[in-house]
Amino acid sequence: MKKIKVYLQYPWKFPDSPYYKYLIENPPKNIEYVNAENQKGVITNKSKFLFSNKLKRYIRDSFNFMNFSIPNAYFTKTNEKYDLIHCAHCLSKNEDTPWVADFEGIWQFYIGKKNNKTIEKIRKILTSNRCKKIMPWTETTANEIIKEFPEIKNKVEVIYPAVPVQKFGKKESEKITILYATRYFWLKGGLIALEVYRKLNKVYGNKIELIFISDVPKDVKKRYPEIKIRGLVPKKELYEYYKKADVFFYPSFVDTFGFGLLEAMSFRLPVITVNTKYTKTRKEIIENGKNGFIFDINKDANYYGISNNEQKVIDRLVKNLERLIKNRKLREKMSRNCIDIIKNGKFSIKERNKKLRKTYEEALK
Repeated sequence: MKKIKVYLQYPWKFPDSPYYKYLIENPPKNIEYVNAENQKGVITNKSKFLFSNKLKRYIRDSFNFMNFSIPNAYFTKTNEKYDLIHCAHCLSKNEDTPWVADFEGIWQFYIGKKNNKTIEKIRKILTSNRCKKIMPWTETTANEIIKEFPEIKNKVEVIYPAVPVQKFGKKESEKITILYATRYFWLKGGLIALEVYRKLNKVYGNKIELIFISDVPKDVKKRYPEIKIRGLVPKKELYEYYKKADVFFYPSFVDTFGFGLLEAMSFRLPVITVNTKYTKTRKEIIENGKNGFIFDINKDANYYGISNNEQKVIDRLVKNLERLIKNRKLREKMSRNCIDIIKNGKFSIKERNKKLRKTYEEALK
């Protein structure tokens, strides 16, 4: 089997996504990523994370303010030898090398507000003979891409992200441990999560352990003195929290995908979450009653306050968490399902690598 050298083209110096870290650490057979050293993983250093986030937001906001739009496309310039370009959340301008691209969401096709002129530029790039495959992370994103660019339907194929099954030992504590962890406090339902924790703490006290990891504003921390709130932690430390947890709690209102859900499942953690109009792909990850509990929020939830609508969400989340707190057999069943999905299912390394290897080979024909 011929070795294929692949260049990962990032829109930034390196991508702030664990997708590529797991790809490089667990590549398809006979695939070499020639610029693998550029992958550093997600940013957990608070100052670097805030700087990176503000810089990206500034660039996009500036383009939107000026009503300016361009394709999110780049030339690959390197002295390294490679056979194929794999674009990471972007498109390629190279006309002399075949390329493929993966996408979390269709919004990554653009920088700034999309307009007809930009759409036609992107259409030209996508219909080029050099563009061999567009690999959306989910069926939801695939349908959005095909709706916008129906002429490339045959180039679109879903390849789900993958994570390895993680090592974890026997729990030392008899307490039921619930873990909430995210870098974006407000958008990921942080305030609702704290209210849920407060209610659980009043009822179950010493029977449970509540772990809360996020960049929480100081004024919010003061309102919840009974909850031990940790700031952003390095990935290695976060993995230690995953190992000691029993349930992953993720009431996020906004997500294009939600990689933390896969990582939690790889540590055998059932997921308690919600589905909103801004989390269209989540039901492709969490099957209600199988690997967690998920319910629809039909009204827009308020990120920054608690009204009657949010209180109803809080009460329902508490009930779902209580089901797992009280029922050990249900937790264990869901844990086994999580591991099976990651080890053998659509989010498995072997399933991703089989599809990716075939994609690379076909791109070079």
